[in-house]
Amino acid sequence: QVQLVESGGDLVQPGGSLRLSCAASGFTFSIYTVGWYRQAPGKQRELVAQIAPHISGGDKNYADSVKGRFTIFRDDAKQLGYLQMNSLKPEDTAVYYCNAELKATTYNYWGQGTQVTVSS
Repeated sequence: QVQLVESGGDLVQPGGSLRLSCAASGFTFSIYTVGWYRQAPGKQRELVAQIAPHISGGDKNYADSVKGRFTIFRDDAKQLGYLQMNSLKPEDTAVYYCNAELKATTYNYWGQGTQVTVSS
């Protein structure tokens, strides 16, 4: 059974840090592109960060709004994806979703989301 399970969301003060985790099971995680998306109330879901499979070079890309503050990485041996978020801002408040996509195929999986709230 394919599963992506996010964890690590929390309430944090502005300037704080969080690390989100995404646990994958039921598929070969290492060959998938892993992405973190977020959706704030009343807004469309947007891509935050993405990391290609190591076999494809492991390239990373980030939304301009998080560059220099967020870092995406993966541990294929443990089938885990991560999003390290530093210098959090209130505008980072959203539900964060993990995504695993096998490029050029229809294989595309989503987690259930984890809430990140940045507020004093």
